Amino acid sequence: MAESLAPFLLTGMLLCGLLLHAVSLHGARVDNPSERPNFIIIVADDIGWGDLDANQPEARANNTPYLNLMAEQGLKLTDFHSPASTCSPSRAAILTGRYGLRNGVTHNFAVGSVAGLPLTEVTLPQLLQGAGYYTSMIGKWHLGHNGPYGPTHRGFDSYLGIPYSNDMGCTDIPGYNLPQCPPCDTSGPQVLRLKRSVHEGCYSQVGLPLIENRSIVEQPLDLWTLTERYKSAATRIIQNARERRQPYLLYMALAHMHVPLAPPLPPDTTTTANHPNDCTVYSASLREMDSLVGAVKSTSDDTDKNNTLIWFTGDNGPWEQKCQYAGSVGPFIGKWQTSRGGGSAKRTTWEGGHRVPTVAYWPGKIPANTTSSALLSGMDIFPTLLSLAGVKPPADRPYDGIDATNILLQGEHRGHEFLFHPNSGAAGRFGDLQTVRSGKHKAFYITGAAEACGGATGSQQLHDPPLIFDLERDKAEETPLDAGTPEYRAAAERIACGREELLWDIATDESVSAADYSTDKSAAPCCDPGRAVCRCHPPGQGRELAHRKRSTQM
Repeated sequence: MAESLAPFLLTGMLLCGLLLHAVSLHGARVDNPSERPNFIIIVADDIGWGDLDANQPEARANNTPYLNLMAEQGLKLTDFHSPASTCSPSRAAILTGRYGLRNGVTHNFAVGSVAGLPLTEVTLPQLLQGAGYYTSMIGKWHLGHNGPYGPTHRGFDSYLGIPYSNDMGCTDIPGYNLPQCPPCDTSGPQVLRLKRSVHEGCYSQVGLPLIENRSIVEQPLDLWTLTERYKSAATRIIQNARERRQPYLLYMALAHMHVPLAPPLPPDTTTTANHPNDCTVYSASLREMDSLVGAVKSTSDDTDKNNTLIWFTGDNGPWEQKCQYAGSVGPFIGKWQTSRGGGSAKRTTWEGGHRVPTVAYWPGKIPANTTSSALLSGMDIFPTLLSLAGVKPPADRPYDGIDATNILLQGEHRGHEFLFHPNSGAAGRFGDLQTVRSGKHKAFYITGAAEACGGATGSQQLHDPPLIFDLERDKAEETPLDAGTPEYRAAAERIACGREELLWDIATDESVSAADYSTDKSAAPCCDPGRAVCRCHPPGQGRELAHRKRSTQM
């Protein structure tokens, strides 16, 4: 890679005359800080920027009262971005503080993936664990589920959750999805198959597993009980850590708002005659997610309120092709693209794909009822938490996240000088740097769209010179700047320099990792290959009441 890019990039570097603004942290653990803070990181799945009521008060919704309260008592970050617009790349960047082009994770891992996040990468929980923290994870991992790639091998003392997305396996009582998925196949001997069923996008042959530490404890799991399980586990972890007087990291990667949705519904929707409407399903799911966040906040407040940072964000924007079961991007509709076909949310680099609702809460440390428009990324969680804990990562590699401590605690507003958004599947090669953000300007070198509600897709287009939008005046990304204006020329020159610097730095980075994306059917999690869908318990065990409550699903 370095040989092919070097001549072009070196020329660009000489013209720009700048140094890459990557974080360079050196050394090891800082000994004996007075009191190490606790960290609770909550990452929602496929959540829209507009799903947070506090981001759109004019909508007068009441779906996120607990998150609204957390924003009132803390800091709302309005220009915060997921590191990628799909699951695995975003989570890998959050946990390593490095772009996918460095950590090797450029697209999603599969049910049959034999590997995961490269073992050469150092994770946030590994570093905090080495500094005396109790580290625990609840929820979706999606960074490799076999052998050394699982969560308890990557720095977590304990784990409870699902190894990948909650639509990557069947359940006995399916949740709401589009298309509606059938229940698990329960007939005949199990022949492990990784292909999806005739219901496009649905798995029917491999049950969705629930994993505790390194063992499958239920397969297929009951989606409708997952929220309560997560709530109980989080409460126990927080309370036990407090009793041990040990600082902790709790990383919660929620199933919400990814389909299938399995929300509690009002009593009048328990029969087929009163099937819930589309808005009821998504709103109920959003309220359930919010109540889970509220329960975690309440437990934290009751145990160690003034010494715990809670950071809520998302892994990417809503999955637009799911129509009524997808969230809201707010004003970030990517109108230039949608007017030409295709969606502009998850799997795209339009704002709706990666600008996510974000709230930080730490009583007595983060000023209450504040808002920041600093340009930030999920990658910044890595260096910020390490800084607050007095821990420094290995100095043998560059990091792309920045320490946002002063933004959280001191009200500073200086974020990234440049923020790069990689392609995650809609157009071009995985990992291509499609767009670059600098200040209010955003440049598209490649445009394209994921599937929209209704099936439309937008074809890939290359742009030289790039399209540049002014996001202060044009949140909808509808009308690019005229390439003949001084504003365009100044922005284009600045952004080109930043892009060339990053590409040169990655091309000459000896710490770049490469992920193994090979698959094999034997790699699929299976507690009992001899039973249909790898079943770990008799069909229907403990589910009669749940079945009655969810008759609308049958």
